[in-house]
Amino acid sequence: MGDASRLVRQGRTVLDIAATFGITDLKVKRILALGDLLPKIREAYRREEIDAETVRHLTMASKAQQKDWLALCADPDQHAPRGFQLKQWLFGGQSISTKVALFAIDEYPGLITSDLFGEDSYFADADLFWQKQNEAIAARRDTYLNDGWSEVVLLEPGQYFHPWDYEKTPKKNGGKVFIAVTYRGEVECHEGWLSHKEARRAREGGEQEETAAKPPRPELTGPMQNYVDLHRHAAVRAAMLDHPAVALRLVVAHAITGSGLWQVRREPQRAVNETVTASLAGCKAEAAFGKKRREVLALLGSPDEDGVVAGGNGDAFAIAGVFARLLALCDDDVMRVLTLVMAETLAAGSTVIEALGNHLNVDMGTWWQPDDAFFDLLRDKEIANSMLAEVGGKLVADGNVAEKVKTQKKITRDFLAGENGRLRVETWLPRWMKFPAESYTSRGGFRTADQWAQVQPLFVRE
Repeated sequence: MGDASRLVRQGRTVLDIAATFGITDLKVKRILALGDLLPKIREAYRREEIDAETVRHLTMASKAQQKDWLALCADPDQHAPRGFQLKQWLFGGQSISTKVALFAIDEYPGLITSDLFGEDSYFADADLFWQKQNEAIAARRDTYLNDGWSEVVLLEPGQYFHPWDYEKTPKKNGGKVFIAVTYRGEVECHEGWLSHKEARRAREGGEQEETAAKPPRPELTGPMQNYVDLHRHAAVRAAMLDHPAVALRLVVAHAITGSGLWQVRREPQRAVNETVTASLAGCKAEAAFGKKRREVLALLGSPDEDGVVAGGNGDAFAIAGVFARLLALCDDDVMRVLTLVMAETLAAGSTVIEALGNHLNVDMGTWWQPDDAFFDLLRDKEIANSMLAEVGGKLVADGNVAEKVKTQKKITRDFLAGENGRLRVETWLPRWMKFPAESYTSRGGFRTADQWAQVQPLFVRE
């Protein structure tokens, strides 16, 4: 046990230690977890005074919780919880002590209860405590960022920070701050750490700026980027149907420069999962587009009113038939057909969507509202907190900064629906869905914003 802990302090990874001793990495982590316990607990475990289940739960306890548990063991009038009861005790089955508050006690407006001797005091209202504690955590996070730390990572409530999974790294080399919050309200700030992978990348790159250029994860997941692409595509092409002169110029541009779609093929609107498929099928922009397409099919005399216009198989007789029909139509009707064809062959997720949408000043709020699929695909806690700040204000967001993503999304939806005592927010668009699109973080990985930044100088108005 001592050898493994010493090697970790020397900078060795869990995998390195496992290879050195010829054991599994899981066993190394167990050894390290036992080594991180207070000496009195380790000694009691060796003497078999503590069973395996109890000591396993104790490895998830903070040092303060371990000391409290030993105090209970030493008090003949108290019962120290063990096994499953210990797990309940660690994860919320106990009153919240005033000792764990990051905020000044006189700022707490609720009732504080004390024991008969006045030695220990507790917050009577746990919800009120967590509101004040979360606000203090948010302030601590902001202070770290203002002090120049590259990133502050808020761990999920109850998630313990295991130092052997990380490498000590100073601020100047890109080290991060990890904030761990226990279910009993204790907050621990671990300054100057990187995962082994990030630390190795920083050493290989040589400079902090190079590490920052390779973020650990993009701002949007693949399914969320797909969701954003398809809904923006649907809104832009529906809006373009009212601007045939613009569509004509776009057709000419496609004919001159070529396109991945101009052979000619329709945009397949391929979704990555059923959630995105169902969301797109029910959106307002697709319904408006379908209505206009049926009108164009009627102009062309198509017997299939639910069919498509572009993307034929190149049959010569069919081409002659369409040509003859178009010769009989007035210029305005031909322009309606042309505009519809341009819309059907407009590539989703492309730079041209950003150019066209910004030129037409597309208001996404007219065509789209946040739905179940959007919130199901939102998984990033930092971004969920930023969105909550937009609809509920910074005070509400800071008061829930350490809550799970699911909880923060629920509060955001309560504001949008005006439910559970929240004042309804009538109109709200995430930055991702606006024209022009905006990012929530500096991590990068948002293709839509990058595309607009690339072509924006071409569309600067005098």
